Amino acid sequence: MLPAIFSNKNIMRLFACTICALLAYAMPSFSQSGGGSMPENAHAKNYGEGWECDLSYRLAGNRCLAIIVPENAYATNRSYGVGWECHHGFREVNGNTCVEVTIPSGGYLDASGQQWKCLRGFRRVGETCEEIKLPEHSYLSEDSYGTDWNCDRGFQANGNECVAIIVPENAYLNSKGYGAPWTCERGYIEADGKCEAVVIPQNAYFYDASYGSGWKCDRGYEAISENCVEIILPENAHLDRSGNRWSCNKNFRRSKGRCRLNN
Repeated sequence: MLPAIFSNKNIMRLFACTICALLAYAMPSFSQSGGGSMPENAHAKNYGEGWECDLSYRLAGNRCLAIIVPENAYATNRSYGVGWECHHGFREVNGNTCVEVTIPSGGYLDASGQQWKCLRGFRRVGETCEEIKLPEHSYLSEDSYGTDWNCDRGFQANGNECVAIIVPENAYLNSKGYGAPWTCERGYIEADGKCEAVVIPQNAYFYDASYGSGWKCDRGYEAISENCVEIILPENAHLDRSGNRWSCNKNFRRSKGRCRLNN
């Protein structure tokens, strides 16, 4: 009696594996680049199976055809892409031609060598570069968006002109590029286009802010009309963080000007 390892079932499995191995060895090997035998102008791949076209050749069916480099172009010697690129100063058209980049007056060829841009002092209008006309009291803007020019300090844009800014007494030009063109000096506040002196009531101090009355009450006082009135704290109350209002202590709630115990 045969041992278990030589049972009929195991013998049949071994026989089937042997047949499959022989069939696989006998079958022809096909290239990954098109199948069949390696054509002219091709070489075996450096890794894996199959073949690939030589540099300056491209696969067409099962053949490797030479890449046709158009005029004003050069071969890239790469295995990907169309196999050529246009010279600097030329651009690709229709995938088979390199035409010279036409640069208008006031323009220049950019670093890519395939398109143009306008020189400083010119703006692009269609396929031309139009000179920027600067109004009096202005200079060219360096921004890539918005207007082409900015007004000099002390002037502001009004249509296509730069007009002088009228600065009222006790004010100075605002150096910011936004908001009001001028700011009142310290101790003054803007009112109806003028800068008026801040009148500080008793128990208050000057408060430099772009809004409000220009003054703030001392701690323990609250603003009522144009005066600072002393705060009378009810029982179980305290001044809040501002110092100009009061709040009830913990476990108390405000009711009719008093602090009542929570029940």
